[in-house]
Order: sequence, then structure tokens, then C-alpha cells
Amino acid sequence: MSQMRVSVAASLVGVSDDTIRRWVERGRLEASTDDAGRLMVDGASLAALAQESAAKQKLDELDGGSGRRSARNHLTGLVTNVISDRVMSQVEMQCGPFRVVSLVSTEAVEELGLAPGSLATAVVKATNVTIEGAGA
Repeated sequence: MSQMRVSVAASLVGVSDDTIRRWVERGRLEASTDDAGRLMVDGASLAALAQESAAKQKLDELDGGSGRRSARNHLTGLVTNVISDRVMSQVEMQCGPFRVVSLVSTEAVEELGLAPGSLATAVVKATNVTIEGAGA
């Protein structure tokens, strides 16, 4: 069973340490104490709470293509920066705590109306996605 400190759990779900402690007190998260007496949050419990929270955000409702594409990895967020030349553009987005950067044609940027402050969905379809463990 994966255990993590309160500060790490808070960073992973984008809340304060105090919120994590309140969730533990209310029974929303499982936790225990380590040998030093520090509160340790159960990773599986945190993962379940994160999934529940994401489902409640209903970001799929903001994604007009949701459910009509084969790519299942999509991140809806705000365009934060667009740098364009005549042919290509770099589009930066903030999708929750994640920064997503994509290189697309300037023609596509214009057709989609992408500009800082606009809503967009980054769709990721890759034949190879690597995952790195955090280590012990």
C-alpha cells in the first residue's frame, strides 16, 4: 500500500495541507501515522478521491468532441499563450495543474480562434506513452 505525506497528497490534488487533514478527519481519506508520528495518506484512497473529484468537475461538458473521438486522453483548459509565425504556432494551455504545449499550424490556430483566455481541449493520441515511477 502506497503511503505519502500530507504535503505531497495536497500537491497532487491541488488543495491545501489543511484540506487533506480535514478530509482525513471526516473519513473521506484513509490515513495512518508513520514511525515518527507523521500523518501519512493512503495512495489508493487519494486516487479514488481524485477520480471522484474529476468526475464532479464535468469538464467533458466543455469539450464539444467528447465521446466522438477515438483518442481517450483529453485535457480541457485555458489557452495561456500563442506564439505564431507565418506557418507554425506554439499554443500553451493550462489544464488544471498541468501545462500543455502543442505545435500546430498557424492556419489551425486562426480557424479554431485560439488566443489567450479561450477554452480548448488538448487531445493526445500516442502509440508510445512512458510512465516513470516516483521511486521510494
